Amino acid sequence: MKDDSILCTCPNPSLALLFTSFSRMGITAFGGPAMIPYVRKMAVGQNKWLDSESFQDGVALCQAIPGATVMQMAAYIGLRARGVRGAMVSYIGFIFPAFALMLALSFTYARTHELPAVVSIFSGLQAVIVALVANATLSFGKTSLKSWKNVAIALVAAGLFRLRANPVLIIILAAFLGMLLNGREPAARNASHSGPIRHTTIPLLLFILASVAVFALLFFFQKELFHLGLLMSKIDCLAFGGGFASVPLMFHEIVEVRSWMDASTFLNGIVLGQFTPGPIVITATFVGYLVRGSFGALVATVGIFLPSFLILIGVAPWFDRLRSSPWFARAIGGILCSFVGLLFTVTIRFGLNVHWDWMHLALATAAFAALFFKLDILWVVLAGTAVSAVAF
Repeated sequence: MKDDSILCTCPNPSLALLFTSFSRMGITAFGGPAMIPYVRKMAVGQNKWLDSESFQDGVALCQAIPGATVMQMAAYIGLRARGVRGAMVSYIGFIFPAFALMLALSFTYARTHELPAVVSIFSGLQAVIVALVANATLSFGKTSLKSWKNVAIALVAAGLFRLRANPVLIIILAAFLGMLLNGREPAARNASHSGPIRHTTIPLLLFILASVAVFALLFFFQKELFHLGLLMSKIDCLAFGGGFASVPLMFHEIVEVRSWMDASTFLNGIVLGQFTPGPIVITATFVGYLVRGSFGALVATVGIFLPSFLILIGVAPWFDRLRSSPWFARAIGGILCSFVGLLFTVTIRFGLNVHWDWMHLALATAAFAALFFKLDILWVVLAGTAVSAVAF
């Protein structure tokens, strides 16, 4: 078995390689946080862009701050590999396939209001997504749950996530339990082979200034787009717990407060958001398109992802400096256990939304077996889509 902690064989991948690698990963990014083990396989196991411990730290960080966890991990890996520019191209590369597909589907929906082929495919693809998330839970659980105490933390977190408790409080509790239960004496932490994260203060300030300038221009020349972008940015800043935490808030603001569309139309956008790869908050593209056309789709998409990206590149270097603290390592272990609990909860949530019959069960079983035996996720998703188009 290969050791993921060995020195990176490709410590400085090109920006083009980062973009293409994460774009390819983005094509298959179904299941939200379930993609984390597959990202790990690509970044740690195959390309050695960072070591296993640095990746685990990144998962804990990305779960603890707002935004879609898997999107944040793409940026985190790019940040460690090539600094802020690497973070930016990885982030954009990962979300671009979902944005392009959602834009095309929104264009079609606005003109037909019926997508029977998409709905048919999605019916079967739901079963594949359940298998994908279940396999991710098993895979990540193997690396994070080392004792019955870890399992207990994961189960407590799963129960609280199922009860829709505040994700921030769940993460804090998991960190506390990790420090409390994982031994009285703090364990020494192995040194990372990935190196420290590069200085981000100046690039962060430039990003913030550029963002403020763009929002100022929108305020003076396109106030509707300004309000759309500002709303999506506010939702992103409150998205602790990933995309699933954003959707109820988006529904409240878009449908109930501003009445930009009715509930049925918004729910159709959620369906398309689940059908497309990437985080479910890509539904923002659908909302933006129906409200203000193509420019609205672009502004809404940037708004729903930009704040959490800025938070990541601002916080990551400080987070990285805490790696040597043994108590911090125990807290990280607790947070990673809570992530397993989140994956378990998402598996159940997705499973309850499937109308199970023998065809769905057979498709889910075949997909799970293929993923368990390490078949590339891209082929599993493509095969599942093809079977769904024919059988459902």
